Amino acid sequence: MLDDAQPAPFTPAHVPGVMQPMSLPQIVSAARRNALETIPAIAYRQPMVSGKTIIRWHMVMDPGALRRIMLDAVDDYPKSELTPRLLRPAIGTSIFTSEGDEWRWQRRAAAPIFNHRKMVALSPMMTAAADRTAERLAKSIDDGFDGTGVADVMDEMVTATFEIVCDALLSGGEGLDRREIGGAITRYFDTIGKVSILDIAGVPNWIPRPSQLMNRGVMNGTVEMVDKLIASRRASLESYEGADDLLGYMLRAEDPETGQKMDDATLRNNLLSFIVAGHETTALALAWSLYLLANDNAALDRAADESRAANGQGPAAAEHLEHLPYIRQVLDEAMRLYPPAAMLSRTARVDDELCGREVRKGDLVTLPIYALHRHELLWENPLQFNPDNFAPEKAKARDRYAYLPFGAGPRVCIGMNFSLMEAAIILATLLARLEFAPRPGHTPEPVVTMTLRPKGGMPLKVTRRAQ
Repeated sequence: MLDDAQPAPFTPAHVPGVMQPMSLPQIVSAARRNALETIPAIAYRQPMVSGKTIIRWHMVMDPGALRRIMLDAVDDYPKSELTPRLLRPAIGTSIFTSEGDEWRWQRRAAAPIFNHRKMVALSPMMTAAADRTAERLAKSIDDGFDGTGVADVMDEMVTATFEIVCDALLSGGEGLDRREIGGAITRYFDTIGKVSILDIAGVPNWIPRPSQLMNRGVMNGTVEMVDKLIASRRASLESYEGADDLLGYMLRAEDPETGQKMDDATLRNNLLSFIVAGHETTALALAWSLYLLANDNAALDRAADESRAANGQGPAAAEHLEHLPYIRQVLDEAMRLYPPAAMLSRTARVDDELCGREVRKGDLVTLPIYALHRHELLWENPLQFNPDNFAPEKAKARDRYAYLPFGAGPRVCIGMNFSLMEAAIILATLLARLEFAPRPGHTPEPVVTMTLRPKGGMPLKVTRRAQ
C-alpha cells in the first residue's frame, strides 16, 4: 500500500492489445488507422505469437530470438518487402532501405561520419538550436500563448530538430524550406507510407498501390531541394572538401574496402534518410519525454535540478552530458514506452526455428518493439513511467535485446549517438528554464503509421521555472 505522501506512479497513454483474432479486413483497417491496434494482447506476455492470414506470420518478443534475427542470422532475415515498398518512394535506395552488398558498402563508407569526435564537433549547433527553442517558448509565455498557456511541444521539437539538421548537418541548409519539407513528410506518411490491403495480401511490389498513383509527386519538391544543394556543393571543390557538415563528410566518404564513393543519387537518398528519420524520431523522443515529465512532478523536478546543476540556466552543451545521467534515463524510458520505430518487419529467407517454433522460408517476421518494451516477462510494472528502469545497475543486468529503440546488431541505427546527444542537450536546456504540465482534459493517443506519433500533437502547459 502506498504511503499517503507518496504519489501513485504515472501510467501513461497506452493502446491495449487485441483480445480476439482479427479478420483480414479488420487487420488492414487497423493497420492503416494505427498499427498498434494489430498487436494481440497475448504478445505482451508470451515470447512469440504466430498466425496466418494470406501468409504465415510471427510476432517475436523473446530477446534470444531477436538476437538471432538481428545479429547471429541477420542475412537470413532481411527487411520485409513492405519496408522498402513504403520508404523507397521517399528516400530511394539508401543505407536504410538497401540490403546485402549494396547496404554493406554504404554502411562502411558512412560509419566514420558518425563517430564521437565528429558528433562533438557538431554539438555547438545543437546547443544553439536548444537555446533558440527555449527562448522561443519563453517568448510565447510572455505573449500569453494566445491566452491558452499551452504550446504544442511536438511542433516545437520538430522545429528544433529540423534546425539542427539544417545547421549541423547541412551548414544552415540554404535552400531547404522547413515548412515545405515537413508538410511533404507528413503527407507522405499519411498516404504512400500507409499499409495497403495489397501489402497484406502479398501482392508484388511492382504492382502500384492506389496511394502511390494518387500521391506520386508528394516528395518531388524535397528531392529537388536536396539535388540542388548537392549540385551547388559539387560546383565548388573548395567548399565541399573542407566543409565540416554531413554533406561535406559524405562527399568525402568512401568504402575503406573498395574505395567506392557515393554518386549524387546515393548522396541524395542518404541525405533524405537523415532528414526524414533524423529529425522526426528525435523530436518524438523529446515530445514523449516532456509529456511523461509533465505528469510526474517528482521526476520533472529531479531532471530540472540535475540540469541546473550541470548547466545553470544556460543551454546545455556536450561537456555537460556526463553530468546529466537522469536526463538520459528519462529519454531512455520515454523511448521504452514510446519507441519512435515501434514496429519492424523481416522476411525469413531460409527455414529456421525461433523459440522452439518452426519458421518457414517466406514467413513474415514482425518485431513489435512497442510490445517488447511493455512485456510482462521483461519489465517490472511495464505500463508505468519509471526512469529508474535505466539506472546503471538495472541497465547493466538487462538483456541487450530487451530494449531496441534504435535496433541492434550490424543494422543498429547509424545516427543513434547523434540523436541521443541532441535530445539530451535540448531536454536539459528546456528543463533548466521551463516547467511543463498536462493540458487538462487531454490525453495523447499513440498512433503508429511509420513512426509512433501523438495524435493531434502534444499540447502542454508551459511556464517559467522559478529562479
